Amino acid sequence: MSSEAASNGTGAPVLFKNGIVLTMDKQHSVLTRGDVLVLGDTIAAIGPDLEAPEHARVIDAEGGMITPGFIDTHRHMWQTAMRGYGADWTLTQYFVWNYLEHGKKFRPEDIYAGNLLSAVEAIDSGVTTSVDWSHGLSTVDHADAAVDALQEVAGRFVFAYGNIHAGPWEWSASPEFRDFVERRIPRSGGQLGDDMLGFQMAFDVTGDPEFPEKKAFEVARELGVGVTTHAGVWGATNDDGIRLMHEHGFMDEKTVYVHAATLNQDSYQRIAATGGAASVSAESESSCGQGYPSSWQLRKHGIPVSLSVDTSVWWSADPFAAMRSTLSSDRAREHFEHHATGETCTNLGLRADQVVGWATHGGAEALGMEDSIGSLEVGKKADIVLIKNDDSPAMFPILNPHGHVVFQAQRGDVHTVMVNGRIVKHAHKLVDVDLAKVRRTVEATVEHIAAELGQAEWEAGMSPEVPETKILDNPYTYTEYRTEKTHTAQGRGPEA
Repeated sequence: MSSEAASNGTGAPVLFKNGIVLTMDKQHSVLTRGDVLVLGDTIAAIGPDLEAPEHARVIDAEGGMITPGFIDTHRHMWQTAMRGYGADWTLTQYFVWNYLEHGKKFRPEDIYAGNLLSAVEAIDSGVTTSVDWSHGLSTVDHADAAVDALQEVAGRFVFAYGNIHAGPWEWSASPEFRDFVERRIPRSGGQLGDDMLGFQMAFDVTGDPEFPEKKAFEVARELGVGVTTHAGVWGATNDDGIRLMHEHGFMDEKTVYVHAATLNQDSYQRIAATGGAASVSAESESSCGQGYPSSWQLRKHGIPVSLSVDTSVWWSADPFAAMRSTLSSDRAREHFEHHATGETCTNLGLRADQVVGWATHGGAEALGMEDSIGSLEVGKKADIVLIKNDDSPAMFPILNPHGHVVFQAQRGDVHTVMVNGRIVKHAHKLVDVDLAKVRRTVEATVEHIAAELGQAEWEAGMSPEVPETKILDNPYTYTEYRTEKTHTAQGRGPEA
């Protein structure tokens, strides 16, 4: 069958033919002209000149690059219906708008709208696995709406349950939360979550010496799930939170530390020693001030890195932008460190293939899914992206494939996306997605939020004034604990 044939929803074999194959295995092996055969939901063979099985769908990958699906470990999907609204925000303005003033105006249907749009744009840009860092769940009805949207889209998701309007020790102990987990999160092999819908708990640790978050960590441990937490965020979370987690025994290989940008050396060492991973959102960190993008520090301490886009209420939600901004910020820091001592950087420490690795198998490792996704290897799940655009002058020649993915390719060059053996995008068009319905759903949310705010507040909210009383030592409304330590002067940043 030709590449223009119908979707392989019936499970027919699929053969990607004659592409540059970036396996992203441990050796970052590259086949300059290779094929990838998919049988069912699994990669069955990789190599040159593979024979197409009977009735196989053959996709011409010549002139393109075949990569594993990208993995995003931190995406506030519920905010996506407000795409670009906060393009000029600072982090404080974001906190005021979402935490203090308008976040509670989101109805369950608004959470649904954001998640639906975010899930669709994720697969459109080659992100086959997304962590929905869902901290806008004021009620369990909001959580149900979020999962409803995820299950409508043929992507792979990890639902990270959170609620910025209540203490994690409160919402995690509620019977409604437990009922939700039992009703909506599948189980596989006795564990919460399965291949297509995993589960995490999402909350931050303020540094309160009473450590009230302990109860939420205990719930996560009882459920056998990981915690994802915004750590090392200037003005919000700091080293005290890391220390408390460590002293109470709640740092482990399932923990994901988002941003990790304003931590001291002791905190990085604790993360490294306990096997956790970080989620770097360089486009976010560079723009709104959580701290300098942390990959340069994480590399020094041997902490596994994954990548994420944070939120499209500000930024692009684009894995190519995530890779590009990470590599650029890391290299800028490396040059800066050399210049500070009067030296010249002659060889770069971070290479393009490493960053593509962070966007693929790095995400799989952070989520404990490296045995099934994150690289193109026989026996793994068929999450595959073909980057190919015969109409783009930026797509030839391809001389350094990893560098081309990071610096030359973009979301418009994503030709085909396969998730779990199912083609969800082909020939640059989404498959079986009612985009008109998505648009109507999102438009209804925008109309609701705009009406709730009123025209003047809607326009002012794009660049709101922040009263001195709202520049907080702690932006979390569910606790009276305050500390000035989150506002400690950084200078050049943490030193080695």
